[in-house]
Amino acid sequence: MTQADRLSNSVLTQFTGTGNWYRHALNRAVLFTDGAKHVADAGGAYWLLDEIALAQRYEQAVAAQPFQCWKLAVNPDHTGNLVCEDGNGNAVYRKALDYTDFPAAGVTLWVTDNTILLPSEY
Repeated sequence: MTQADRLSNSVLTQFTGTGNWYRHALNRAVLFTDGAKHVADAGGAYWLLDEIALAQRYEQAVAAQPFQCWKLAVNPDHTGNLVCEDGNGNAVYRKALDYTDFPAAGVTLWVTDNTILLPSEY
């Protein structure tokens, strides 16, 4: 199974809860679930968890949102965009990525109650 296959929707939707909670190393107030850890492991994307966790501390517009929808979109030229929405489709944070080696076309993670999780784990 390739890295991209391990990040397919059919694999990610199998995460329907978590057995473990992981504390983020850079922002100890943030936890992440088994599904979010799988994304980081399979995609070599602990940087993505870092981006989300640090935005909770340093981006006022993000921290003000009790529910967040984070969307990573990867372009064929390995550039990308990371967007945080408020759950109603309104972007509160955007970051252009000059380069990413994330192996899939994108992924969506949610944040609620200081926890990063897959939508299927909610």
